[in-house]
Amino acid sequence: MQISERVRTMKPSLTLSVNTRAMELRAQGIQVTSLAVGEPDFPTPKHICEAAKAAIDANFCRYTAVPGIPELRAAVGGYFKKFYGEDIAPECTIVSAGGKHALYNFMQASINPGDEVLLPAPYWVSYPYTIQLAGGVPVIVQASLEQGFKVTPEMLDAKCTDKTKLLVLNTPSNPTGAVYNAEELAAILDWADSRDVYVLTDEIYDQLVFAPAKMASAVHHFAKNPEKVAILNGVSKSFAMTGWRVGYVVAHPEIIKKMSSMQGHCTSNICSISQKAALAGLTGPLDFLGEMRNAFQRRRDLAMDIINGWDFASCPCPDGAFYLFVDVRKCFGGTVKNSTELCTWLLDKARVAVVPGVRAALFALQKNAARLPGLVADGRDMGTVVFPEAPLKVFMTATARVRAERRYCQLLERGETADLEALTADLEERDRRDSQRATAPLKPAEDARLLDTSYMGIEEVVKKVLEWWDETKKLS
Repeated sequence: MQISERVRTMKPSLTLSVNTRAMELRAQGIQVTSLAVGEPDFPTPKHICEAAKAAIDANFCRYTAVPGIPELRAAVGGYFKKFYGEDIAPECTIVSAGGKHALYNFMQASINPGDEVLLPAPYWVSYPYTIQLAGGVPVIVQASLEQGFKVTPEMLDAKCTDKTKLLVLNTPSNPTGAVYNAEELAAILDWADSRDVYVLTDEIYDQLVFAPAKMASAVHHFAKNPEKVAILNGVSKSFAMTGWRVGYVVAHPEIIKKMSSMQGHCTSNICSISQKAALAGLTGPLDFLGEMRNAFQRRRDLAMDIINGWDFASCPCPDGAFYLFVDVRKCFGGTVKNSTELCTWLLDKARVAVVPGVRAALFALQKNAARLPGLVADGRDMGTVVFPEAPLKVFMTATARVRAERRYCQLLERGETADLEALTADLEERDRRDSQRATAPLKPAEDARLLDTSYMGIEEVVKKVLEWWDETKKLS
């Protein structure tokens, strides 16, 4: 049986993996508290459910137009008029089977193999994979806690090249809850205009912003410059409809046409009943939005009061969404060496399911690791370590085989011949030479130093990294 090179190195969603394990334990009769999956615990509002029942009773069970029934596409436009005062034509909208499907279709329709896509980190775990499946190259722009986990035009410009075609900006952010205000968003969009970079804003949590923070949407910029901006949204989060699978994109009509063509060949229209339910949600009473937002804010405040009393963890206060991005590095040591092992321990011992932050904080890209000075861990999970205070950045790099497979796919997509085994052998030899050079004194600006972290706790890693930095400062 052959597995395609396209998906061979793809890892399953950590969020869904943790939730699956939690459900398995529940099926065994074990009580588990799951904080793993990003969905509201509120029921879908009654009037939305009633609309779905009415659609079933009316036998609204046939194929519909691929990009959505006309009244739903008009309602998507009406949503932006209602909340942001902008008129969006139905032909600028398409409805897909959830936000992930909408994101996947957009990537397939807008980027070419080799195109670089700027991705601020921490980020939602699925972004890099949807970029890679379209042949794109994720370029990570790391934001720190001190910056409120938000990037600036200067940070983006430092990563921008002539291959940069797209910026993905999530506000409010999953997983940090960071919200870009109007001035910050405008500055980034103006920068993107100046560099001819297309921008996709993921605004799926736009109704879950906590006062005094205010939601700023890119729809105003789209109204002025539809060739440069697209918006991803849906009813999953704010409308408590995760299982209904309704997401949508607002973009230039030409992009929408191409997304519709591709969707027609893949899934055709989304569920007809879900479309009627979403229509009721977008056009019906919206009192529940404020009620849910207030409930989430009360929970956030309670959680922050609790966490602020801990001496083993800390957490920035999120301005939006419903996540807490907790710094748990003080918990590492002994048998728990990283965030993944800590989550496993919490599930097995405390029966609480949470998601490791490692995939949101760092992405294993050999290209970035090799190009920048710093410490390179040889393919091993280093938790959410970013060392924001140290004059040193930590990157992860994949094994030689994984990097070779990525290179192999890129060459094939360009129509070039490639030998996977030869690529692997070449990268293994480079790694061997790099490892030998790492034993000699190095200046941090000239090369990377390899450190085996497979046997040590994170506190020991920090100690060794700082010792190495002291040594290199003396040499320089």
